Amino acid sequence: MKPEATGSGTIAARLDLQDPLFWRAGAVSVTLVMIVVLAFLSVDSMRVISVGGRNVPNYDVINYRIGYQFDWSRKMDVPVIGGAQPLFGKTVTEAEATALMDKGKLVIQSRNCMNCHTIFGNGAYYGPDLTKSWLDPAWSQIWMPMTGKATREDAMVEFLMHPDKYPTWTRQMPNLNISEDEARATVAYLKWLSAIDTNGFPANFGKANTSR
Repeated sequence: MKPEATGSGTIAARLDLQDPLFWRAGAVSVTLVMIVVLAFLSVDSMRVISVGGRNVPNYDVINYRIGYQFDWSRKMDVPVIGGAQPLFGKTVTEAEATALMDKGKLVIQSRNCMNCHTIFGNGAYYGPDLTKSWLDPAWSQIWMPMTGKATREDAMVEFLMHPDKYPTWTRQMPNLNISEDEARATVAYLKWLSAIDTNGFPANFGKANTSR
């Protein structure tokens, strides 16, 4: 009497590993599982990176003071939203803030700012990364006295409109013919960027000489 197959032999008997249908079914199953995993990760990511999500504040955050400090529990620097500090001294609605963001992004795109600068590390490295540029201590320590402006945002507007009047130490930004309204919208966009929790990027920002 022929002995009955046991163990892996039994499994192999049930599943013909030479049958293309077996491998096709396996490929389909793996693909379906990965689609489900990808969908879950996409939904979870959107909760984090969408405006109003866990890491990205609403646009009207520009109405508040934005700081940056080390979080010992996360071992990284994180944005800290403080009390009221309206940009240019005017509190804006969510709709007004959204319009400013749209215009600011358009200025950055139309002037091809990322040909020299980076945002979230994407772009060119001729100029400084702009992700946390609103928080750069150089604005209060150097640019406000240089431009004669009383606030950080006014100094930024003046510099964006007339960069040729304020040459930097090693590299000079060209005059991109930015109007005052465009400059204000760009500053609003940069202030909002600084409020985004980028998980500590760029590392050690503001702890070293960031002037160019």
